[in-house]
Amino acid sequence: MNELLLAFITGLTTGGLSCLAVQGGLLASSLAHQIEQDLLVQNSARQKSANPRTSAKNINKDKSSRPHLNTALPILLFLSAKLVAYTLLGALLGFLGSFLTFDPRTRALLMVVIGVFMIGNGLRMLNVHPIFRYFNIEPPKFITRYIRRTAKNGTDLLTPLFLGALTVFIPCGVTQAMMAAALGTGDPVAGAALMFAFTLGTSPVFFLVAYLTMQIGARLESLMMSFVAIVVLVLGFVTVNSGLNLMGSPISFASLTRGIAPAAESTPVPANVAASSTDGSQIELNVENNGYFPQRLRAQANIPVSLNLITENTHSCARDFVIPALNYYQLLPASGIVKVDIPPQAPGTVLRFTCSMGMYTGEIVFEG
Repeated sequence: MNELLLAFITGLTTGGLSCLAVQGGLLASSLAHQIEQDLLVQNSARQKSANPRTSAKNINKDKSSRPHLNTALPILLFLSAKLVAYTLLGALLGFLGSFLTFDPRTRALLMVVIGVFMIGNGLRMLNVHPIFRYFNIEPPKFITRYIRRTAKNGTDLLTPLFLGALTVFIPCGVTQAMMAAALGTGDPVAGAALMFAFTLGTSPVFFLVAYLTMQIGARLESLMMSFVAIVVLVLGFVTVNSGLNLMGSPISFASLTRGIAPAAESTPVPANVAASSTDGSQIELNVENNGYFPQRLRAQANIPVSLNLITENTHSCARDFVIPALNYYQLLPASGIVKVDIPPQAPGTVLRFTCSMGMYTGEIVFEG
C-alpha cells in the first residue's frame, strides 16, 4: 500500500508536469478536434437561425439548443483512455518483463511521427493548404454514422480515446521509472496497480491545465481556433525537436544553438595526464533534476574514456540517460554513480547525450 501511495504522490507532483511536457501535445490535438466539431455545430445553428425561411419557433429552438463548447468531456475521455492503457501496460510489464520495453530509437521515431502529425494538424486548422486535411484523424465512416445516430450532442468520442491511449508509446522519464518499478514486481496485478496509481496521480495536472486553458479560450470564440492551432503547432515542433535530440541529431534546436549560447563546460583534459592513466580518461557528469552539468564535456581522443554519471536525489527524466550514437541507455539510480565505458573516438568527434524525453541534452567533445 505504501508503494501505491508513493506512486500516486509522484504522479501528482513531478510526474504530472513531466508527462504534460511530452504528452500535452496529444491532449491539445484531442481538444482541437473537439473544438472544431463544436464550432461546426454552432455555425450550423447560426445559419439556420439566419435563414428567412426558418420559422420563429425553430429559431428559438435552435438558440435554446445551441451547444456550448464541451471542454470537460474530451479531457476526461483522454485521461480515462490513458489510465486504462497504462494500467494494462503495468500488467503486461509485470508479466512479460522487459519484452515490451521501447528502446530510445523507437521512442524517438514515434515522437517525430507524432510531432509531424501535430504540425500538420495545426496547419490544417489554420487552413494553410488543402493537403493538410489528411492530418485529421477520423474514425471509419460506419463508426461515424453510428456515433451520429446515438450521440445526442454530436460529441466525437473516439479521437480523445485514441490519442489518450497513444500516450503509452511516449512515456516521460518519471513514467519510465514507474514502468521499471512495475517490471520489477514480477506480478501483473502489482504492476497494474502501481501504474494505475501513478497515472491517476498525473491526471489532475492534465485536467486542470487543459480545462483552464480551454475556458479562457471559450470566452474568445472567434480567436479560439487560431489559438489552439498555434498551441498544437508549437507543441508539434517541440515534440519533433525532442525526438531529434533523442536520435542524437545535429540538426536539433539544442545542437544548433549550443555553439551560439554559452554553455557550462568541463575543463579540457591534458593530453599527458590522459595518456598516462591506465584506465583512460576520466570525466564526470552531474545528473540533476533540471538537466546535466556541465552541458559540454571535453575528453581526450583516441583513448578509452570513462564517463561517471553522478546522481543525488535525482527523480526527473534526466535519470533515463541516453547516448544515441553508442545505442546506450540506462535508468540511473536516484543517488549513486554509474560508470559508462566509451571506446576510443577520433579527434573532433561529438557524442551527444540526452534524457529519454529529449528535453535535457549535452555533448562530449573529443580533442586530439
